[in-house]
Amino acid sequence: MDKHTRILASLLASSVLLAGCSGDDDANSTASMLDSFPADGVFLPYSVLRDDLQDGKTQQTVEIRNGGFGSAMTAHPSEPTRFYALTDRGPNASFTGDYGKGKKFPTPDYTPRIGLFEVQPEGVITQVGNILLKRPDGTEITGLPNSSALGGTGETPYHADGKPILVDDSLPYDEATNPFRLDDFGLDGEGLVALSDGSFWISDEYGPHIVHFDSNGREIGRINAFGNDDRVSLNLPAEFANRRANRGMEGLAITPDESTLVGIMQSTMYNPDKGVKDLDLTRIVTVNLESGDIGQYLYRQEKSQNSNSEILALNANEFLVLERDGSFLYGGPNGEVAAAPAAQKRVYRIDLSSGTNLETVPLTVELAQDDNLGLTISGKTLEEVALEQGWGALAEAGIVPVSKSQVVDMVAEVNYPHDKMEGLWLIDNQHLGVLNDDDFATWSTGGELEQKMLDSNTVDGNRLYIIEADLLAE
Repeated sequence: MDKHTRILASLLASSVLLAGCSGDDDANSTASMLDSFPADGVFLPYSVLRDDLQDGKTQQTVEIRNGGFGSAMTAHPSEPTRFYALTDRGPNASFTGDYGKGKKFPTPDYTPRIGLFEVQPEGVITQVGNILLKRPDGTEITGLPNSSALGGTGETPYHADGKPILVDDSLPYDEATNPFRLDDFGLDGEGLVALSDGSFWISDEYGPHIVHFDSNGREIGRINAFGNDDRVSLNLPAEFANRRANRGMEGLAITPDESTLVGIMQSTMYNPDKGVKDLDLTRIVTVNLESGDIGQYLYRQEKSQNSNSEILALNANEFLVLERDGSFLYGGPNGEVAAAPAAQKRVYRIDLSSGTNLETVPLTVELAQDDNLGLTISGKTLEEVALEQGWGALAEAGIVPVSKSQVVDMVAEVNYPHDKMEGLWLIDNQHLGVLNDDDFATWSTGGELEQKMLDSNTVDGNRLYIIEADLLAE
């Protein structure tokens, strides 16, 4: 069976399953949704978290919105006009204060959450559910940083006024008795899958952690790279702990049989250190939930320091990947002078079976597995080899990235105006939903919060686009 036939068979099987479960009414509602959906997208509804802070640029009040449901999205397993969308850790701004580099958290008690949304036939989007994420004991988590031993990157949490967030804010800072308030269950969620049993898996940028939540948002399992974390059921390869801060496991998928999680890192990992930062080499990891087997593959970006923002399964081997840069087509908050006509916001199809599984490479005198750095060539990490000698040196060692081919260029398709493209929804074999992350409608300059603007009149918001895409093509 050739590749085209395999894809067609898989998608047809999914369509038959959907029709069998939901009937003609679902097919009709999906068709109605697609026929009436506006070509320039539809904004998701939002609530306001705070509107009492001053915009650092305009000196007007800044509206912090929830919003924020664009870090990831995934199809509802059985209702074809509904999708889930994920927030990250909450509104924040890079800031250096009296206690070093960190983040301002204007809503430090914010609980990351999953929203359930429905697309109405007339193109209106309504929010029909909200699932707050919780610890195993049922208490709500925050988005505050983890401790350094469990995935934190040493970020100091600050209030909006620049004061540190402490265990007891009424008392002075004391490293022993009143330290910074951290949260080892805190997540900066970026990847989301919904399972047929009602549970969810979420990947994040802190650990990275991959956390299993039940249908009510309560943690029931965890995977990460930290061998000393007694909460985990499986461990990722140790080198994943070398992820670049705030650019961790940005996308998460699950194979159609729900047996294998597939996560993609946003950027080049600091493996062994930040000296390899300026690369186009990123990594994909697979975790078989039944056997515990781990796989690992290389993904080559279109240019150095792009961001992989989502991954979605078509079948057991083939996936869609969102890859983007950080620019705004029309300049965004920095105005027309920052317009970027060559902005990259694209969807690619990849095939894991075309790439080298780094976990099964035969070891030799030169090829060795390091306990902390993963597969090495003559003692150097794959990132070091690529930086010093190029991808050709990896190929000579028998290591090749997964194949990729472009499916959609969102700039060409819809003049995509946002910087971030982070959600991907497989609607059917001819349509994709694409969702941006609006960062809770906030931006920052020099640590000061601002309203995130697409142009002088338009506040950025989560906007869903529905795009035609040939998902049966070779």
